[in-house]
Amino acid sequence: MQTLLFALQSFVLGIVEGVTEFLPISSTGHLIVFERLLGLTHTSYMEMYTYVIQLGAILAVVVLYHKKIWKTLVNLIPKKGQFTKSGLSFWLVIVVACIPGFIATMIFGDVADQYLSNQTSVAITLFLGGILMIVMENIFRKKRHTIDRDNRVLYKQAIIIGIFQCLAIIPGMSRSASTIMGGWVAGLTTPMAAEFSFFLAIPVMIGMSLLKIIKIGGLSTLTSPEIIALIIGFITAFISALVVVKRFITYLQKRPMRPFAVYRMLFAVIIIGLVLAGLF
Repeated sequence: MQTLLFALQSFVLGIVEGVTEFLPISSTGHLIVFERLLGLTHTSYMEMYTYVIQLGAILAVVVLYHKKIWKTLVNLIPKKGQFTKSGLSFWLVIVVACIPGFIATMIFGDVADQYLSNQTSVAITLFLGGILMIVMENIFRKKRHTIDRDNRVLYKQAIIIGIFQCLAIIPGMSRSASTIMGGWVAGLTTPMAAEFSFFLAIPVMIGMSLLKIIKIGGLSTLTSPEIIALIIGFITAFISALVVVKRFITYLQKRPMRPFAVYRMLFAVIIIGLVLAGLF
């Protein structure tokens, strides 16, 4: 019975992860809240579990954008005079954007996990992040976009986005929201910034998942119920992310980010209300 309950809890968390990973509403923040609602304790296993099921959502991006990813791999070695159009250039831009966040995570990641992975901190970050999104969108979204004719992200733009990615180490901020806001500042369109966040998440989440697995001593230390929960969470995150990602990009091509910011703020108010009422 306990194994069945854990499997059902993992099923719910997988859906939550897949739906929220690429939306600017913080998947980590939602997982922390739903873990508590489901009666789970935020142990080192649950911390690792969060990163592993995020790989299910990342796999959805790989499947949906497999043609573009394959094209970069096929053209990985640049032809003479065409370095900027090569797959190597594409992935180097991703690496450049990862560097600031990697440094910030190495320095502040454990502190953020220890002191900010609670429902009150998540609620505050969700609310303030929602306000920041509205302000940033009003300032930058309608400004002239600075992209080249091939719709490539430039290195200087990647650095700006990478700096904003540092905000994502705060639970409740959202990697997607941080990337999109960084993209606005760098001069990208909202859909282009969102797609860049998808590709940026691939090396980031693979690296973080491996670090968390190594930190707990590897998968060999897990019990059978824990392994089953990981598999269920991974699969449900993958399927739900497949549904969400394409619709999100279609939405951003015509409509603003404000509804997501408002949702963040309302969700934050609900969380604080539950905390103050002693129900959470």
